[in-house]
Parts: sequence; C-alpha cells; structure tokens
Amino acid sequence: MGKGTPSKGKKNKAASHKTCRRCGKHSYHRRKKFCASCGFGHTAKIRKYSWANRTRPFDGKKSFYRG
Repeated sequence: MGKGTPSKGKKNKAASHKTCRRCGKHSYHRRKKFCASCGFGHTAKIRKYSWANRTRPFDGKKSFYRG
C-alpha cells in the first residue's frame, strides 16, 4: 500500500481527540498529547488570544467592542 488514496481510507478508525482534563472540551489530541483549546500539555497557562475576548453590547447594535 502506498501513501496515496488507499492509505487515506484508514484514517477513520480511531478518534484523534478526547475530552481534556483541564478545560473539559473534546480537544485533547491523543497522539500530540496536548489540548487544542486550552493548551494543556504544552503550557501551564491557559491558551487564549487578546483578539478573542470581545463582548457583545446589549444596545441593539451589531458592533463589537473590546471589554
């Protein structure tokens, strides 16, 4: 078996992610041994970005602002 189309069919057997011990999301990669959501396994700090903490105002507008 080569590395082309026939071998790609074997990728549907096992799940690659499972539930993370730290954040509880289904983002912990079994082979890479780290969580894609919170960074558990890579870093002691919670994985987050400054551009992601936007809050929606309750004034009826569709604009976002950083809180």
